[in-house]
Amino acid sequence: MKKLLLPALIAATFSVSAQNALEITVEQPKNEITIAPEMYGIFFEDINFAADGGLYAELVKNRSFEFTNSPLMGWLTYGKVEVRTDAGPFPRNPHYLRLNNTGLLMGTGIMNEGFRGMGVMEGKHYNFRFFSRAVGLGEAKLKVELISAANDIIASSEAEVTSGEWSEYKLQLKPDRTCSRASLRIGLVSPGELDIEHVSLFPADTWKGRENGMRKDLAQALADLQPGVFRFPGGCIIEGNNLETRYQWKHSVGPVENRPVNENRWNYEFQHRFTPDYFQSYGLGFFEYFLLCEDFGAEPLPVISAGIACQWATDECVPMEHMEPYIDDALDLIEFANGPVTSEWGRVREEMGHPEPFNMKYIGIGNEQWGEVFPVRLEAFQKAIKSKYPEIAVIGSSGPSADGKRFDYLWGEMKRLKVDLVDEHYYKDPEWFLASADRYDTYERKGPKVFAGEYACHVPDRKNSFYSALCEAAFLTGIERNADIVRLATYAPLFAHVDAWQWKPDMIWFDNLRSVRSANYHVQQLYRLYQGTNVMQVKAAEENVTGQNGIYASVVTDENSRQLIIKIANVNKSAIPVILSLKLKGLPEVLKGNKIILKANPGDENTLEAPELVKPDESDATFTGNTISLQVEPESFQVLVLEI
Repeated sequence: MKKLLLPALIAATFSVSAQNALEITVEQPKNEITIAPEMYGIFFEDINFAADGGLYAELVKNRSFEFTNSPLMGWLTYGKVEVRTDAGPFPRNPHYLRLNNTGLLMGTGIMNEGFRGMGVMEGKHYNFRFFSRAVGLGEAKLKVELISAANDIIASSEAEVTSGEWSEYKLQLKPDRTCSRASLRIGLVSPGELDIEHVSLFPADTWKGRENGMRKDLAQALADLQPGVFRFPGGCIIEGNNLETRYQWKHSVGPVENRPVNENRWNYEFQHRFTPDYFQSYGLGFFEYFLLCEDFGAEPLPVISAGIACQWATDECVPMEHMEPYIDDALDLIEFANGPVTSEWGRVREEMGHPEPFNMKYIGIGNEQWGEVFPVRLEAFQKAIKSKYPEIAVIGSSGPSADGKRFDYLWGEMKRLKVDLVDEHYYKDPEWFLASADRYDTYERKGPKVFAGEYACHVPDRKNSFYSALCEAAFLTGIERNADIVRLATYAPLFAHVDAWQWKPDMIWFDNLRSVRSANYHVQQLYRLYQGTNVMQVKAAEENVTGQNGIYASVVTDENSRQLIIKIANVNKSAIPVILSLKLKGLPEVLKGNKIILKANPGDENTLEAPELVKPDESDATFTGNTISLQVEPESFQVLVLEI
């Protein structure tokens, strides 16, 4: 049986008086409803420093000196330092620095501040990498140091640049103490001139030990979700503040030192969370996303630009007669993911070290577009993709809202176009989530399926409170009950740096050394780990259980693990007695398994200082006969996992 890593199991049995109890009947539905194996997953967007400064383990900000109009942003210089663009080693990143040590006492060098500092740990190894050439001399010497927040040298090494041609150099640094806000200092200690480019510092211990790797604790948090689907690279960042700054997947593959830097969509979006230093190095690119999908066993779901810039920011839109390059990007992406090594983009994948295809099945076109400009462009994509790759599922959009005129119009267009799935988004208050547990009960069963691509419950202070997670748990009973229409679901956003966020709530918070999994994370994890394979019918007085007595419930079976899985959310401030009558064939006389409960004060929130304030607790559970009597604890979400 699949289990979470939880405290020691405590044996328990349950009995409840039938008086005033909510009586629920569980039986096999007339029409079988199966749950998509990839139902619950994760949605990654580079917001809140989620990529550079987050999941992507690079510690150097602006490592190639390419931030738009600010090639030295993130760097301090001393002595004689010049930004140059002539005859650099990487055509997509033309800027480099020339250091000139003229013999002044101060010397010459550069210092990088990292992403709100650099998190380094005592005794761990860090891989320093750069490209350089000596100018006019046979060789030059650099001193490379890590400097603590208290301005102490905590690691030091030297590098010899031995050639007048551009070459790659590597060394390791080992800090003698832990520091969450260290900086990197590189000084030219020999006289003369030296050019330097693509200055990089990674922890040696990355996820799966990869050189261009991911931060280990953050990747592990994703792996522990066991996601069925992984949507990337966004959201709004695929649209860009304008078309020039849209996310272009072809810029994110190939050698990392030659991937061009892009301005991030979220750098100026919120004036109260201003981040003009927010760019994308593309070091975490489409190849790395596909590798993560493979690591996690998740279906990749890449999203690409529909030729429409973010409509919240601009009305810039590619004329239909100029759409061919955008459509070609979609076709080439499928070839990159699935094509043979003899194809143009399959060969690029092979050259990056992965000759085997990634077996991509889904592609999303656009994000939160609305109006007539979107369906006409989506139709062009749909026609081209289905003509060449009929097996690929195309995902359209119902826009940025959960209802209203835009929503209704786009759903009509998605049906007309016969897209495979429609991406719905809802960031709503607790009342909406509780009232919408029956949202999909009346959806039309023919036509496109639903991808609940972005959702999160927003309490008034926008905290990742337990109450927000409880409301999501209640809402998800309706998602699960309607698994025939809702085929995929992903919470959003995923990551947030505590010192560099633009949006909240978020599933996982982190600083430069630590991370914390929110109460919302635990709800998503419980739904994924215990999602089952088949949906049972759950009724109270012939109605779906969508808030009667404050109770929300869904029941599934798992044909693979032979389990009956019951999920119940109680949003009341008091305990509620519940009696479940199991009218299912073949049940054993005694049902044994586990009860997993998530319970806390409504305002409780996991933090870096108190990461386990809200967490699931697990105990043994035994029931006799085909009736389960429960006293459902106040303001709680519980999952019963019983062997059948």
